[in-house]
Amino acid sequence: MKTQLRKGTLEMCVLAVLARQDSYVYEIVSTLAQSMDISEGTIYPLMRRLQADDWVSTYLVESASGPARKYYRLTPAGRDALASMRQEWGSFVAEINAVLGHARTEGEAP
Repeated sequence: MKTQLRKGTLEMCVLAVLARQDSYVYEIVSTLAQSMDISEGTIYPLMRRLQADDWVSTYLVESASGPARKYYRLTPAGRDALASMRQEWGSFVAEINAVLGHARTEGEAP
């Protein structure tokens, strides 16, 4: 179940990271990896989709230690999408918590 929840929320998590600051894929993965199990291979297709949806834009920054890095920046449409996702997430969590709060497991005290 945790894997499916992660897949369903990864887009929102990436947008949230980019809302803090522009970033490149390795940095995004490193940030997310502090809280969840994630790999670069999972992020690249998502970043292409976010760019196609015009939720992120890209620019290159020269690197002293290798090739230029592609940075991703949240667009105004991406900020709007993130705000909507956060609202939906809050509603979803409240619904689940309401059910879990009313459901008692066998042997649990009232």
